[in-house]
Amino acid sequence: MVLLTLPVEGGVSYPDSVQYLYALGNELKAGAKLGLERMRALLGGLGNPERGQRFVHVAGTNGKGSTSAMIASALRQSGQRTGLYTSPHLVEPTERINIDGNAVSKEQFAAAFATVHQTAEQMLLADRLDAHPSYFETVTAMALLLLKERCGISVMEVGLGGRLDATNVIEPELCVITPIAYDHEAYLGNTIESIAAEKAGILKLGVPAVTATQDPVAQAMIERRARDLNCSLIRSEDHPVTDVAATAGSSSFVMGCETYICPLPGRHQIENARTAVLACKALGLSGDIVRAGLQNTQWPGRLELIARQPDFILDGAHNPAGAAALAAYIREFCAGRPVWLVYGAMRDKAVEEVVEQLLPLADRLIATAPNFSRAVRPEAILEMSGHHNAVAAARVAEAIQLARRAPPNAAVFFTGSLFLVGEARALLS
Repeated sequence: MVLLTLPVEGGVSYPDSVQYLYALGNELKAGAKLGLERMRALLGGLGNPERGQRFVHVAGTNGKGSTSAMIASALRQSGQRTGLYTSPHLVEPTERINIDGNAVSKEQFAAAFATVHQTAEQMLLADRLDAHPSYFETVTAMALLLLKERCGISVMEVGLGGRLDATNVIEPELCVITPIAYDHEAYLGNTIESIAAEKAGILKLGVPAVTATQDPVAQAMIERRARDLNCSLIRSEDHPVTDVAATAGSSSFVMGCETYICPLPGRHQIENARTAVLACKALGLSGDIVRAGLQNTQWPGRLELIARQPDFILDGAHNPAGAAALAAYIREFCAGRPVWLVYGAMRDKAVEEVVEQLLPLADRLIATAPNFSRAVRPEAILEMSGHHNAVAAARVAEAIQLARRAPPNAAVFFTGSLFLVGEARALLS
C-alpha cells in the first residue's frame, strides 16, 4: 500500500488527515494481528496521555454505543466536562471524538492527527514501532490526547472485542458490558463463550463493573473473570423494571421507585437504559441527574426518524441481534403500514441470518450498496432474498430516489450496515 507523505511541520489539513487515515484501512483486514504492544509503544512516545484521566470503559456486541451515549449525557448533566469516544462514525470521522455533546472540530482533529502521525513516523525511523498504527489505533491515540486536554471524565467505547482492543490501554474507574451476541467471529471466536471472554477482557483488578442481562454462558464467563480480578459486579437482572411503556419514539420504565424516560426508540433500548442508569449510580450521580441525562440522550442512526410522509428511518442493524431488535420494532409499531426496506450489507457480516429476519417483513425491498469496497453487490442480495417485490439500486442515492416513491403512510427503513446509514444520512440531511 502506498501512503501519503504529509508535511506535518506546516500543519495538516482535515481532508489530508482523513485521506491518510482511509489509506491505512478503515477496518481490519483478514489476518490482521490484534494486540496492544504497538498501541502502548505509541502512547509512550506521546507521553502516555491515557494516564491521569478518568474513564468509563464500555464493551459489548449490541447497545454499547447507545449505552455509552446515555452515560455521557448524564455525566454532562452533572456539570462535568465529558468526553465520549465511539466508533464507527456515520458521516465524518470527527464524530468519533465528542466533547460536551459536540464532535471535535475539523481543526482539532487534524492537529491531533498531525501529532500522532509525526510521533509514529519518528518512532518508525528509530525502529521503536513495527508499523504505522492502524486507523483505529491512530484515532484512539488522537482521542486520548484531545480528551486529556479538555475533559474531566470520558466514556470510551470498545471498537472490537475488548481484551486486545486499542482502547484497552486505559485504567477505568468503571467497566460496563452490554449484551453479548455473535459478531466478528473471525476475530473473537465462533462461540458465545469465546466472544464473552474477549469482551470480559476489559475488566481490571478491583475495578467495579456493570453488566447487562446476558446469555447464561456469557454471564458465567463474565462472573468468572470478575471473581479472578476481585471486581464487584452489578448485574442489571438484579434490578427489575416495572411499568414498562413503549411508543414508536420512546419508552419509559420504573426501577427502584424512580421513573425513567428513554428517548431512543425500541424496546431493546430499555435494557441499555437500565444498564446506563446502574452505571451512573455506581459513579455517584443522583437520581435527578441520571433521569435528566437519560431523557436528553441523542444517538443518531439507530431507529432515527429523519423524514416524514413517507417516514424514513435509519437503523444500523448489521448483525443478527440488531436485526432481531429491528424486526421486533417493525412488528410492534408498523402493523398495518406498508414497510419498505432499503438494505445493504458488508461481506464480513452474517448477511443471510439478517436477511432471514428482516426481509419477510418488507412489502418492498430496495437492495443497494454503500460506497465501500466490502459491500455486498445488490444483485447478490436479491438472489439471496428471493423477495417477490424487490429491485436493485447500484448506489445509495439511487435507492433514496426509489424510496421516495413509497406511499405517504409507509415506513421506509434504511438498514443492514452503518456505512449505508451514514451515507443515507449525509444525503438526506
